[in-house]
Amino acid sequence: MRAIQAREAGGPEVLELVDLPDPAPGHGEVLVRVGAAGVNFIDTYRRSGTYPMPFPHVVGTEGAGRVVALGEGVTQPAIGDRVAWSDVPGSYAELVAVPVDRALPVPDEVSDDVAAALPLQGMTAQYLVDATYPVQRGDQLLVHAAAGGVGLLLVQLAASRGARIIATVGSTEKETLARGAGADVVIRYDELDDVATALPALVREATGGEGVHAVYDGVGVATFDASLASLRRRGTLVLFGASSGPVPPVDPQRLNRAGSVYLTRPTLGDYTTTREELLARARDVFDAVAHGRLDVRIGARFGLADAAEAHRALEGRATTGKVLLEA
Repeated sequence: MRAIQAREAGGPEVLELVDLPDPAPGHGEVLVRVGAAGVNFIDTYRRSGTYPMPFPHVVGTEGAGRVVALGEGVTQPAIGDRVAWSDVPGSYAELVAVPVDRALPVPDEVSDDVAAALPLQGMTAQYLVDATYPVQRGDQLLVHAAAGGVGLLLVQLAASRGARIIATVGSTEKETLARGAGADVVIRYDELDDVATALPALVREATGGEGVHAVYDGVGVATFDASLASLRRRGTLVLFGASSGPVPPVDPQRLNRAGSVYLTRPTLGDYTTTREELLARARDVFDAVAHGRLDVRIGARFGLADAAEAHRALEGRATTGKVLLEA
């Protein structure tokens, strides 16, 4: 099979297309022919060495496709069934061995490319608004990178719960997308001289001086100070990513001075700790797509051989919505 390996830690140039032996499904696994693989920031962290990984390794952890073989002890899913997954290493490939406890049934109404876009970003958006900070009608929220893969989904899900959403974006195109997803106020951080001071002032102006109930921040170091300063008393800062780089250690007294606010750094694995919870979150997202309540924007598609270009586009903030590799 063809696959994309990172030969060593480094930039997108370390990604190379290689021929590898077809994998065989082990006990409790199914072999899937990949229709599309999701491209995520965590892939770039592992490729660069920011997150420790063995090298060389086949990149990617998310995708969707059709089952072509069963490992020992597996009866479901069956050969021919369509499944999606996240947190399965080696997904930038034509074939992937997927543990059955990670395999998510894909409804007929959901295509392979949309299914590949949802396991990580869709379930992330779902748990963020459902459990990390459970959004209630009338809540005022700040969502950073609102035209990104998680951002567009998060805005839609929060809006459907009756929240008022202030979104940050970096271009006219992204402003249009954020408003279309349900954002009530859009702030262009590319037009601000100093994000750390100007953004909180605009947020407080938009909230009658009080600040927001919660901030959803997947950007990290570039927005953290502004996020903290945008919260109302006893507000919640949900730091779920670091696309601009990791946030340095934080003095807890900053939370005190900001108004007894809460800071959490969640991850999908801690919100899908059982098979039942994983399936429930996936079902909620897939059903929302199948019934037209959630729109998934595929912002860019690349061939498997063009994985390096996909990483460059993602890291260069040149994409909106989800980035996919089509195997």
